[in-house]
Amino acid sequence: MDAVRDLHPGYFAFVMATGIISSGMSALGPSWLSRALLAIAAGGLVVLGAALLVRLALFRANVAADVRTPERVFGFFTIVAALDVLGVRLAAAGHPLATAILSGLAAAVWLVLTYGLPAWLLVGRAQDSVLGGVNGGWLLWVVGTQSISVAASTMVSAWRSQSALLATIGIALWSVGLLLYLLLVSLILLRWLTIPMTPEALGPPYWILMGATAITVLAGADILRLPATLPVRQAAGGFVEGFSFAMWAFGTWWIPLLIVLGIWRHVGHHWPLTYEPPLWSVVFPLGMYSVATLTFGKAAHLTFMGPLARFMIWVALAAWLLVATSFGVRSASRRCSTDGRRGQPAPG
Repeated sequence: MDAVRDLHPGYFAFVMATGIISSGMSALGPSWLSRALLAIAAGGLVVLGAALLVRLALFRANVAADVRTPERVFGFFTIVAALDVLGVRLAAAGHPLATAILSGLAAAVWLVLTYGLPAWLLVGRAQDSVLGGVNGGWLLWVVGTQSISVAASTMVSAWRSQSALLATIGIALWSVGLLLYLLLVSLILLRWLTIPMTPEALGPPYWILMGATAITVLAGADILRLPATLPVRQAAGGFVEGFSFAMWAFGTWWIPLLIVLGIWRHVGHHWPLTYEPPLWSVVFPLGMYSVATLTFGKAAHLTFMGPLARFMIWVALAAWLLVATSFGVRSASRRCSTDGRRGQPAPG
């Protein structure tokens, strides 16, 4: 039960990473690999969902501690994104009802988090400032918001009677997510410039700086593929296309800088590169960048994006395999150490 008690709030990024790579492989890679990853993502969602329910029932104090920790609390938005990423993949597999159910659950969780967390940050905190706790994980708020936008646009083709409502929701949340990104990136840069950076603080969640731009681009591309006859599509189409390209360019700009910061952390300061749950927050942005680049390239007729997307999906898959392998090695090591302690004779 220790694993359930200490479950990281951002662990649903495993489902996000696996689901988005499955989507990429569905379009670019072997179909059997896409289906295998889809099954793993679905299984992961069931296991993590059950663990979360048990944690809420038996370890509420630990959950409350995560909620009070600025560095961890936004990890709960991975629940929203995991439900939506898997739902969108199931829509592509011909299961729109499953998409609607998962997206409905995601929307309910998003509503609780998107108003509960800012309220806590404003009036419920015990300390004077949370600026020291700002990190890339805060951008999961953007990722969760844009994931609902993607799901809403995806469901338009299956629920045409509600196309105007779904399109409006999709474009409205895309706009909210865009403004949230600009706001939160400003806070992150302020933290970088005012608080000394340490290797411990500069962890994997900072890759969400790129991942949040990528899912914003994907949401924008899905909006561009909505029926042009919809009034909200006509009103926002040009703005969405232009800003989506700007976000794609900015996300691409982030990649070399994030690599340099990773070298500074692990090579310059010898920080051990071992498994930790936030590593899935590195895998997800890589997969999302590939899918977003491919989808936006098709929607905006930018042919140079296709080869880049094909390259990045294999980079994402390689990262997924590395993180999954390191997780397996750590789990086996812990199991062996636990069995060894059980096999030791009792003292005295």
